[in-house]
Amino acid sequence: MWFSMLRLVALSSLCFVTLAGAQAAPDETGSDIQPLATHSLVLDIAKQGETMIAVGDRGHLFSFTGSWQQVNSPSRALLTKATLLTPELGWAVGHDATILHTQDGGKSWAEQMSSPEIEKPFMDVLFFDTKHGIAIGAYGLFYRTQDSGRHWQQEFHTELLYEEDQAYLDELKAEDESLYLQERSTLLPHFNRVVRLADGQLLMVGELGLAALSQDEGQSWRRIDFPYEGSLFNIIVAKQGIYVLGLRGHLFKSAGDLEQWQTIELGTKSTLNGGLVLSDDSIRLVGNGGVVIDVAADDSVSLVTQRQGENLVAIGQDKTGTLWIAGTKGLVALQQK
Repeated sequence: MWFSMLRLVALSSLCFVTLAGAQAAPDETGSDIQPLATHSLVLDIAKQGETMIAVGDRGHLFSFTGSWQQVNSPSRALLTKATLLTPELGWAVGHDATILHTQDGGKSWAEQMSSPEIEKPFMDVLFFDTKHGIAIGAYGLFYRTQDSGRHWQQEFHTELLYEEDQAYLDELKAEDESLYLQERSTLLPHFNRVVRLADGQLLMVGELGLAALSQDEGQSWRRIDFPYEGSLFNIIVAKQGIYVLGLRGHLFKSAGDLEQWQTIELGTKSTLNGGLVLSDDSIRLVGNGGVVIDVAADDSVSLVTQRQGENLVAIGQDKTGTLWIAGTKGLVALQQK
């Protein structure tokens, strides 16, 4: 299924060959400490309190203590996303359906799940409390835990299929159960990002303009009308509204009614991958082609900088206020204007 892996790295459509090539050989276990690891591909930065971690290529895990330090990893899978529920408890997910867990703020990690045979990556992970969490990914990959990640159970959310695909599956199920199960695992779109909103609802976005809401912590979903049919990669929640980032410079904002979205013109065709709410309530976006863009609370747009020769995937801010960008050239400090 390598052909499909090349189309699913929904974090940005950046460097497909690099991402696919980052997979480990089957007999390799654990990521080595590398002197230049902080300059290799990094795909996410997560922060909670004063704890900040990052994840990326070949199972690389990083902890920030005034500077970025690589820590030992139990995996060589490409890691796509990380989350911190508390300054101590965190999870990271990635290719080979990998889920890792830390209980000490990213200083050490243990593997909770790895299933290379699934041939799909997780793209995001969200925990509601110390016990209950979900992990989502390519082709509708969706797992849930009720015991802090010691056990994960797969779910299939066929309510997110198009009507014609659901009808096809219903017919297939009556004729061929094994083929039905096989097809069910490929018809759902990629789930790229899920966030919990202030009212407790979950908002999830993905491929083919997927935007869906859940009122029961992801047990069931309802698709919402969205004004774009391309890939959606990230969600940013700010005081003035909710932003959804997408392919080829598409940015959408909802000021409250999640059935209503406005398009914000950025003046770029670069895919947007990550963002951060700044102290003045503006958001800073990063994307392919090295673009760094600010969108003010009044929706005015300004180009902060464009870093040639690199794709940017994530941005985070340490306790001193220094902004860190992550992408194809690793972790780089970006001074706030």
